[in-house]
Amino acid sequence: MSLTPTTTDPAALPAAVAPTARRPLAPTLIVGAALVAVVVAAALLSFVWTPYDPTQASPADRLQGSSAAHLMGTDRYGRDIFSAILAGSQITLLVGVVAVGIALLVGTPLGIAAGMRGGWLEELVMRASDVMLAFPALLLAIMFGAVFGASTTTAMVAIGIASIPAFARVARSGTLQVMSLEFVMAARAASQRPVRIARRHILPNIVGMVIVQSSTSFALAVLAEAGLSFLGLGTPPPVPSWGRMLQESQQFLGTEPMLAVWPGLAIAVAVLGFNLLGDGLRDRFDPKLNGER
Repeated sequence: MSLTPTTTDPAALPAAVAPTARRPLAPTLIVGAALVAVVVAAALLSFVWTPYDPTQASPADRLQGSSAAHLMGTDRYGRDIFSAILAGSQITLLVGVVAVGIALLVGTPLGIAAGMRGGWLEELVMRASDVMLAFPALLLAIMFGAVFGASTTTAMVAIGIASIPAFARVARSGTLQVMSLEFVMAARAASQRPVRIARRHILPNIVGMVIVQSSTSFALAVLAEAGLSFLGLGTPPPVPSWGRMLQESQQFLGTEPMLAVWPGLAIAVAVLGFNLLGDGLRDRFDPKLNGER
């Protein structure tokens, strides 16, 4: 006979794990989801169609302004900027997905184990997180790029490793809250295995917190990848990258400022979208932020 209750009193749950009541979607959630949808749509579209080959140079068309033929103009090599923006969204999402996936799959179990076990394991995980937090994602990625060479894979792994402490801390915090609830105490009294408790009771109740952290970390991953590409330590040419497009536009800021505006706007839309989505999801999962008691 299972000791897990079929229903749980919402008032008995902490705000971080309480079930979400039906209420209107927050404007930040709607705007964030819309901006993220634009980035995802651009990436999906680029797999099947772009106006021009984003890697094909055309010296005769170099540094053209916006026109019917080239919606966002062309760069110093005559490549279509709009096509490069569409293709660059693939790298942006790839880096974000892989980096967040690494951090989530490593950091979340570590945080749950630290919260459930406590003692030396909790101390070890938390102190290791403190050490890793001393190395920002961009700095760690620069170090990896210098040692292993500039590549998209290096950037993804470095950004993912740098994001592990954030997931570990969030998972540990949520686990400590859930562990104090009666149905978890009942499961422990029934001598259920820790892995079973974590899978059936802990993880379902902290999934909201993990999703919010994933959205925030995705925005940081996008920004870190753009910074690495700007420094020449990220995605190598000729693969389109928003960060490298910004770097290549520097010498034309006085004459062709739009070369920097378009990739800069693309980065801003992606980062703002994921940040707003994270804020909206946080409001959605935390009733106290909506004035509920």
